[in-house]
Amino acid sequence: MSDEKNLSEDLNDMLGDAKEGAKKASDKAGELAGDAKEKVGELANDAKKTANEFSKGAREAFGGEGENKKVLVGILAILLGSLGVHKFILGYNKEGGILLAFSIVMYLLSCLAIGLLFVWIPAVVGLVEGIIYLTKTDEEFYNTYQVGKKPWF
Repeated sequence: MSDEKNLSEDLNDMLGDAKEGAKKASDKAGELAGDAKEKVGELANDAKKTANEFSKGAREAFGGEGENKKVLVGILAILLGSLGVHKFILGYNKEGGILLAFSIVMYLLSCLAIGLLFVWIPAVVGLVEGIIYLTKTDEEFYNTYQVGKKPWF
């Protein structure tokens, strides 16, 4: 009987130790979870801050909303006007597609000598538009092409 009593006491002691260990582990897990939650919050705030800084930098570099795109568009119109790149940047997708399609068709037809008569047209349109863009004041350009959405010349 004393063996059973000792065994019972040992089991109770072990059960108490196990409960105490489980409680300590639970408390420690709670602490770690709180620390992890705090770190995740800090990481999320840092990520938001970095994303905002990147977004601001991208808007400055690439002429985001409200920014004047005059110089970028003017130079691209002169260099790549026949491809309509300047139209796409200003948001005139239909007009950019027209210039691009016209250039491709004329290039393909140039093999038949028919296209040679007209292949220069989109390049001249781009050159003229680039010069017009660059000779306007920043305010005139912005109001005419970015706010007023005037697609041609």
